[in-house]
Amino acid sequence: MKCIAVDDEPRALEIIDNFISKIDFLDLVGKFRSPLDAIDFLLQNEIDLIFLDINMPDITGTEFVKIMNQKPMIIFTTAYSEYAIESYELDAIDYLLKPFEFDRFLKAVIKAKETYKQSSVEENKHAILNPIDNKLQLKSGSETFQVQIDDIKYIEGLGNYVNVYLTEKKIATYISLKDFIEKLPKENFTRIHKSYIISINHIKSFENYQVKLDDKTIPIGKNYRKDFIELMKKRT
Repeated sequence: MKCIAVDDEPRALEIIDNFISKIDFLDLVGKFRSPLDAIDFLLQNEIDLIFLDINMPDITGTEFVKIMNQKPMIIFTTAYSEYAIESYELDAIDYLLKPFEFDRFLKAVIKAKETYKQSSVEENKHAILNPIDNKLQLKSGSETFQVQIDDIKYIEGLGNYVNVYLTEKKIATYISLKDFIEKLPKENFTRIHKSYIISINHIKSFENYQVKLDDKTIPIGKNYRKDFIELMKKRT
């Protein structure tokens, strides 16, 4: 997750920077002592999470949140406990009271990660729509792509999402490999491995243990080998 830290105290920014460096799913892309500088940055960059002090010059952290049209997740970091109720009314992920230790910081960012993951699931739960005119609509992040089914060379499964490899590019979309294959024409696509679906029309050659698609060689899984060989025999 991309994040920034906003705090008028240099030492506080150093602590947050140090803590973030220990967490592999956080990427600190900006540190700001002025909330106005942070606002300028946010107008030009998409951020997932902000570590935000409350008592700052020019505007407070709570005022900062109120003026944002599109709000990233917020974790407040402050030395004053009296703002806690207001922070939760602003839907903050958490409220860290200074001085906080790494374990408390980690607890807050894990909560943010879980919220981020859930929002990604909701955003992409309609990743694939029904085929129309030999096309699929693939949703990737905020974009939706119209994809010719014939251009799909193979699909690689990576847990709850897949990479769709086309003749010209790759698209990542949130859906399981099992659900994806149900949208494809069975006469042209087959699963040959727990992690791969291939287009039969893009096969260059095959052996008992692998298939070659242009410059990509894909293994044939033991549990899929018999069905694949029989399918290819029928097509010859």
